[in-house]
This record gives sequence, structure tokens and C-alpha cells, in this order.
Amino acid sequence: MRDEIERYWREVALLAEAMPVADLARAADLLLDCRARDGTVFVVGNGGSAATASHFACDLAKGTRQPGQRPFRVVPLTDNMPLVTAWANDASYERIFAEQLAPLVRPGDVLVAISASGNSANVLAAARVARRAGAVTIALTGRGGGTLRRLADLAVCVPSETIEQVEDAHLIVAHSLCVALRHHRRAAAPVRPLLHDPVGLPAGAELD
Repeated sequence: MRDEIERYWREVALLAEAMPVADLARAADLLLDCRARDGTVFVVGNGGSAATASHFACDLAKGTRQPGQRPFRVVPLTDNMPLVTAWANDASYERIFAEQLAPLVRPGDVLVAISASGNSANVLAAARVARRAGAVTIALTGRGGGTLRRLADLAVCVPSETIEQVEDAHLIVAHSLCVALRHHRRAAAPVRPLLHDPVGLPAGAELD
């Protein structure tokens, strides 16, 4: 047991060194561009990736906020379980994200599509909706990237065939993006930050 645990951690350490950091920087830039356009970031994923999607949406919406700056608008399509199950029951499981996304997505929005295999049918359906709407898709996937890699504007492919390690890396990717965005936004914050939360600014105050 101990040997297997140690082996796993050694492999994770090697994986961290092999991550495509340049692609992560591009993903951060795409997210910043979306916020600058007052766009919306949508996030999808299945199973463990659904948990990562929800976690990323939480951190991006709350953990990157800075006084005097407009926060990210983020919608996890994994979290409205009555709507997810309604679409699964009345249409198909393949449509649970696409049908939610279609009436909401606009040109310039971003879809973060998380799939270790890159072949999850419902994630692919959402990516196709995003493409037709003129939105940008950032894929978080595994080594080969599957079909999702071809549908995405940017694919961050974790260089591993082990699904657990791919999912580990996706959460670290999400955290690293949020930390980098928070530091970037903090550096760009006004010299004299506003005393009020951006949602409840005093009359006459403006967000960037």
C-alpha cells in the first residue's frame, strides 16, 4: 500500500513539471478578455469533473474579486440539478449542458469544458453550441484531448493517461488560474480602493 501511494505522488510531481504552462497563461488571458467585454464564463463537466467545474466557478466568481473592479460573471451548468435531470429525462443526457447553454451564451463569452477523455458527449454538445454562438471554448482534458481538443479554441491537455492524475491536475489548473488572475487584478486595482463592495457601490462610483 505504501509503495503504491509513494509511486502515485512521485508521478504527480513529475506531471506538475510537464504541464503546458504557456497554455495556462493563454487561458488566463482569454478569461481576462471575457471579463473586460463583460462576458460570461460557463463551466461544464461530468462526475469528478462536475465537482471541478463547480469548484472553479466558485473560485473564479469569488476568489478573484478586487475592490473597485467588476467581478467575473460565472455560471456553472453543473449545479441546477432539477434542470439537469429535467433535460436528461425529457431530451437526453447528452443535452443537459447544451440546452442550458443555448439561450444564455453570447459572442465573446467563454465556455470552460472539462473532460479527462475529451469525448464526453454532453460536453462536446455544449462546445458545439458555444462555437455556433461565437463564444470561446477552453478545454481542460487529458493527453490526447479527444474530440474536444478539435472543438476548442484552446486545449489544456494534461500529459497523462491516468484519469485520477488528469483530474488532480485539472483542479490545480483551476486554482493556478484563479491565483494568477487574483494577483493580476490586485496589481491593476486603484491606488485608493473603494470602501464599498463592487456590488453595492456608492452613487456615482464606476467599475472598470
